[in-house]
Amino acid sequence: MNLSYKLAAFSALVLAGFSCGQKEQAEQQASPAVTVTTYTVVSKSVTGIDEYPSSLVPLNEVEIRPQIGGYITNIYVKDGQEVKKGQRLYEIDRSKYAASQQQAKALVESAEANLARLSKDYDRYKRLDEQDAIAKQQLDHAESAVLDAKAQLSSAKAQLESANTDYQYSVLTAPFDGTVGISQVRLGSQVSPGQPLLNTLSSNDPMSLNFVINEREIPRFNKLLKAEDNPDSLFRIRFSDNSIYPFNGTFTTIDRAVGRQSGTIALRVQFPNPNRDLIAGMTVNLMVLNQDLGEQLVIPYRAVTEQMGEYFVYLVQDDNTVKQQNVELGTQIGDNIVVRSGLTAGVKIVATGIQKLREGAQITEQTVAQ
Repeated sequence: MNLSYKLAAFSALVLAGFSCGQKEQAEQQASPAVTVTTYTVVSKSVTGIDEYPSSLVPLNEVEIRPQIGGYITNIYVKDGQEVKKGQRLYEIDRSKYAASQQQAKALVESAEANLARLSKDYDRYKRLDEQDAIAKQQLDHAESAVLDAKAQLSSAKAQLESANTDYQYSVLTAPFDGTVGISQVRLGSQVSPGQPLLNTLSSNDPMSLNFVINEREIPRFNKLLKAEDNPDSLFRIRFSDNSIYPFNGTFTTIDRAVGRQSGTIALRVQFPNPNRDLIAGMTVNLMVLNQDLGEQLVIPYRAVTEQMGEYFVYLVQDDNTVKQQNVELGTQIGDNIVVRSGLTAGVKIVATGIQKLREGAQITEQTVAQ
């Protein structure tokens, strides 16, 4: 009795499972095909460009600050004026420093005269000492006087050098060719050593452009820095109004270390600036040619799906089903993107309708995307 009951129960379970399997298979067979548009992969001539936000910095830049105290008596340049190396910029009242210079010169002359007199006395005492005509102590005093006079002369010369330096500092000149900014002081302003900031001088040509990259890109830029056959147009500038700077840049520097917190590193490119279109502090986009040059496979960007940091497309099979295909992407060009690996020319992929798809899904092709 019990055995018959168990056999009956087992048979019922088997039949139920078989019935469910048939039902699921029937549902799958009855699932409608997804309507999509497709795209046939072709190669196109492209110019791949990566863009990096960047800032322009002068090769040389210096703050013009006073090194002595006094009142500003002359301003020789206008705001924003281009200047040459050695050109006068500001003058601090020189009268006090000129007087100190003259006084120091007089001290030097007096010390030189005193040394000359004592040296003659010492020479005369030496001759007398050779004849035992004077006491030895008198000769020693004469020698000490000469040494003391030499020390006084050295001190006077040091004071004169200091006075000359202060006098020279009373006129501030440009240390290199460049452009001054807006003056921070006016005639009659009182200044002291180091304060206040008078102006800032920046060099103009060439101009440097600083940008940062992720450490994963370092090998690529290392190769560019060492290569001798890079294209002339490898580095270009795009301004905020989308206009392109007419001159190409030269890659010059990779910083010494990667930032520990940021994981990035700074790089520098130099650009000629003959027309002064590049201004220090400007924010621009640096355009860098990448490997996507010439004939490349191009697909619509909307056909790409991302999962867990990987990219794939739906590849159309001969039986109108789809298969997920991993791809390595390159440069995005408008609504399209370059595929570096994973596809070949002539294959067909799903262009729109990918949200409803899964691996092995049946599709109905509505139109062919061009």
